[in-house]
Amino acid sequence: MTDFETYRLSTERVADELRTHLAAGLTQEQAQERFGEHGPNELMERPHPGFLRLLLEQFNNFLIILLIVAAIISLALGEVIDATAILAIVVLNAVLGVVQESKAEQALTALKKMSAPTAQVIRDGRRQSIPARELVA
Repeated sequence: MTDFETYRLSTERVADELRTHLAAGLTQEQAQERFGEHGPNELMERPHPGFLRLLLEQFNNFLIILLIVAAIISLALGEVIDATAILAIVVLNAVLGVVQESKAEQALTALKKMSAPTAQVIRDGRRQSIPARELVA
């Protein structure tokens, strides 16, 4: 039976598979041992991209590349004012994009800090509320 089919198992079978008792739960020592073995119950995050990376990603867009090509063609035709205006728009767009993405990252980080989910568990036969990151299998 695959991991995706575990929903078919009975409650007792799941408790057996997880080496726990339905009424008594885990002991505090078992929970600490499993936590040490598996680590916290949280998703691994990718490192946040730096400023330069965010800036370069702003230019990875077909329309922006098209505008840069148009500026180069305008410059080649001697239209310096048009080329400068197009490049100014491209640079302004890139700066605004970086600022917007940075603020979005900061907002997500703040939301993660504000939300501290908890879980109801049974430890040593008593129901307790613990931080969700301390859940163990």
